[in-house]
Amino acid sequence: MKIHLSHPSRNIEMAGPKRVGDVLTELHLIPEGYLIIRGEDLLTEDERLEDSDTIEIRPVISGG
Repeated sequence: MKIHLSHPSRNIEMAGPKRVGDVLTELHLIPEGYLIIRGEDLLTEDERLEDSDTIEIRPVISGG
């Protein structure tokens, strides 16, 4: 699968199938700190990703 990380911007590839949670674990990312997007859909940690998927991982940013 193709993965685009938004901050810092970089692209990586990873073999599927895998659960979203497993992808985050392999990338050493805390699930609560990121949004995982496939097309126009937000994904949960339990969703399955296939080898042909393209996803974007964006950090959750809050401020005031």
